[in-house]
Parts: sequence; C-alpha cells; structure tokens
Amino acid sequence: MEWENLTGVSEFFLLGLSQQPQQQRPLFGLFLSMYLVTVTGSLLIILVIIADAQLHAPMFFFLASLSLTDTCFVSTTVPKMLSNIWAQNQVISYTGCLSQLYFFLMFGMLEAFLLAVMAYDRYVAICYPLHYIMVMSPGLCVLLVFASWVMNALHSLLHTLLMSSLSFCAGQEIAHFFCDINPLLSLSCTDPFINELVIFTVGGLMGLVCVLCLVISYAYIFSTIMKIPSAQGKRKAFSTCSSHVSVVSLYFGSSFCVYFSPLSNHSAPKSAVTSVMYTVVTPMLNPFIYSLRNRDIKSSLKKLMWARKIHSS
Repeated sequence: MEWENLTGVSEFFLLGLSQQPQQQRPLFGLFLSMYLVTVTGSLLIILVIIADAQLHAPMFFFLASLSLTDTCFVSTTVPKMLSNIWAQNQVISYTGCLSQLYFFLMFGMLEAFLLAVMAYDRYVAICYPLHYIMVMSPGLCVLLVFASWVMNALHSLLHTLLMSSLSFCAGQEIAHFFCDINPLLSLSCTDPFINELVIFTVGGLMGLVCVLCLVISYAYIFSTIMKIPSAQGKRKAFSTCSSHVSVVSLYFGSSFCVYFSPLSNHSAPKSAVTSVMYTVVTPMLNPFIYSLRNRDIKSSLKKLMWARKIHSS
C-alpha cells in the first residue's frame, strides 16, 4: 500500500530502546530470542489445533486465531527493529513507517477484539453449557472473527489516513523502536487535534466495547461459578478461564497505560519500555500461558511429540 506523502518528509529515524553502542548486541540477542519463541510457540499451537480433531471446538478456533494474530502482531515491529540494530541503520521510509503503523494498529486492536470474543465464548460455556454447541455454531465463530478483522482493518486505515494528512517538522527522530501513533503525533508541525479526537472517540469507543464485553462476561461467569455448590466444581470452572484472565490483564493493563493518557504526559523512554510489554512480551507469553494451563493443549502437544518420536525412530 502506497501512502501519499503530503509533507515532503521521505524518511524517519527510529531511535530504538537505547542509543548506547554497548547495549545493541544484548538487545539484538534478547529480541531475536523473544521473537523466535513467540513465532514458534504460536505456530505450534495452530499446528496442534489443526492436527487434533478433538480440538476442533470454538474455544480452540479462537485460540488459533489469537495465535495467528500474535505472530502477525510481533512480526510488524520486531523484524524491523532487529534489522536496524544489525545494519546499524535507524532509517525507515515514510511509506514504510505509515505501513508499519497501519498493521500495528490493526493487529493490536484485533488482539483486543479476539480476547473479548474469547470472553464471550467462556461466558456461554460456563453460564449456558447445555446450549453451548447450539449458540457457538461454526457460522457464528467464523462471523465473529471475520467481523473483527474487517472492523479493525477499517479502523487502522482511518488513523493512518489521518496521519498521512499531517505535516512533519525537520526533526524526524522517533523516540521509539517502531512507528507508533503517539510518537508520530509529537513530530507533527500541524495541530493534531483531529487525530487525538479520533483516538479518544473512535479508538476509545472500540476499546470500551472490548472492555465492556470482558467485564460483563466475567461478571456473569464469576456469579455462576460462585453458585456451584462443590469446591471441586468451582476450581474446574475457574481453571477454564484463568489463562484468559492472565492474558487479558497483561495486554490491557500495559496498552491502556500507553494510549489512554494525555499526549503531553507521555515520556518517550517510559512509553517505549511499556510498549514492549504488550507488543513483544505478551505475545511471547500467550503460548506458554494457554499451553501450560490447558489440559487439552498439553495432551495434544504430548501426543504430537510422541507421534513424531515414533515416526523418527
């Protein structure tokens, strides 16, 4: 996708997390390791879900969609960062920057939508177990995921087009490791009021929808669980959503700190470090959280490794 350059700016400079030469190699090794772990773990979960017919259920369909989104999300930012460190070149083109912004916003909000959809899935499973298969039909599952993709593609396009209409000053240094919306707005020579208004209205509304879906779903879930008479039944019900709660807390906690505070209060180094939590760390932890705390995934992983071991011998 080619973005029209109305500013005369041809490139930006991504300053990264540190400009100290002695810290570049450790940063490269650390982020390369986290990226490989994220991609390997996410693709492994997708492979396991596809290979095991017992996992062809709505919950695991959404989990596979989340794993695919994690892979795309982390691939939007980390490879460029690694390339800049390796080549000792901080340049990113104007078109490349806006393209990165578009895909970052798209996959970032898509992750939030999928987490909300997964909360609704758990709500139906725990509160209406007898109607679960009928309510969460394959058609509805596909529709929920497809609608999430379409809405977030249009939402990120809106922000990117508004960004392309701004004029940027001579100083083109982005105090971040990728082209995020707030650092770019801080470089604008023109008043970014419309952009900020859209962030807090359209972006805030979409975030509010996700949060309300999560809060309402879990309010009903916890209310239903507390009515279960046996302690063992309560533990079993809690275990089905504990991993999801962990991922939601990590993702929304860090992302809200970055985006839903006034632009004037943003500290560039603090914002960049906080961004690492939800752009790199959370996608890396997701496969571990879901695989280690889900018996079906663990069982399928063991069967897959056992089958591979037998086949290789």
